[in-house]
Amino acid sequence: MKSAALIGIDLGKHSFHLHAQDSCGREVFRKKATRQQLMRLLVNQPACTVVMEACAGSHCLAREIAALGHEAKLISPQFVRPFVQGNKNDFIDAQAICEAASRPSMRFVTPKNEAQQTLSVLHRLRESLIRDRTKAINQLHGFLLEFGISLPVGKAVIRRLPSVLAEHALPVRLSALLQRLQRLQRLHEHFTYLDEQIKALDKEVAGQLDEDDVGSRLLTIPGVGPITASVLAAEMGDGKQYASSRDFAASVGLVPRQYSTGGRANLRGISKRGDKNLRRLLVQCARAYMLRLEHQRGALADWVRSLLCRRHSNVVACALANKLARIAWAITTQHSRYETGSGDCTA
Repeated sequence: MKSAALIGIDLGKHSFHLHAQDSCGREVFRKKATRQQLMRLLVNQPACTVVMEACAGSHCLAREIAALGHEAKLISPQFVRPFVQGNKNDFIDAQAICEAASRPSMRFVTPKNEAQQTLSVLHRLRESLIRDRTKAINQLHGFLLEFGISLPVGKAVIRRLPSVLAEHALPVRLSALLQRLQRLQRLHEHFTYLDEQIKALDKEVAGQLDEDDVGSRLLTIPGVGPITASVLAAEMGDGKQYASSRDFAASVGLVPRQYSTGGRANLRGISKRGDKNLRRLLVQCARAYMLRLEHQRGALADWVRSLLCRRHSNVVACALANKLARIAWAITTQHSRYETGSGDCTA
């Protein structure tokens, strides 16, 4: 088999499609392989660059390929799509990955280690449980409203639902109906289970964060709490894949979206690119900081106060979230800590 300088792999669950090129960009071979056949092929292949799309299973496979002596790179699928030529199939996708990776200005995704992947899984599981808990809360409120019982908004009243229902003077017929159906009791037990699981996950995330040096240093940022710090540690890694703090803020979608033409600059709202969850958490941290702005001290607090005098609070929250993202990148790459003043809050 001819040696290749660049191999593009279109990932699948059981089958993988490979497109290999030499240093001049000429095709060397095309192969379809299972997972076992893929690893055997790469073991016998001289050291080269192996590129895949960043998707499910790509980070683990990138670590295994790097252990074989190859240079494993991940590329965002949105950057591969413009290089698909003609009709779409798996081999053409693998070729498009090679074409995209050969561009000198292409940006790559840094493969995550096992600890980062574990944190990412915990956060996705937590988000799923929170969605289910919100659904259960809304159903409980809706069922009670059908019987004329209007409860305050929020989950605090749902936690003590049995005592709340006991306080209402329910008709005997209605009480018997609810006891017979047992829908509210079953739904309340489901809510209690979800609430306990979310609290257990929060403790697990906090425990892993205490053992992580980067996460512990990110906690020193004003307004940033355990959830946001762990998400930053999992998604940003060592931060070396970004040339500057502005690049990281842009990857999260916290910079203005530019639409300039004819030499005329036109900046619009934030681009909202990248990780939606991380952007939401950073904005929430900014709002938590602004809620206790009168207790904050330092250059950051003075900057926020001056900005609030001339811009809307929503604009200031996005601007502060941008600055928090840039501070997080600086702390991660420079192995430093944020020197907080008195009265900083966490979220």
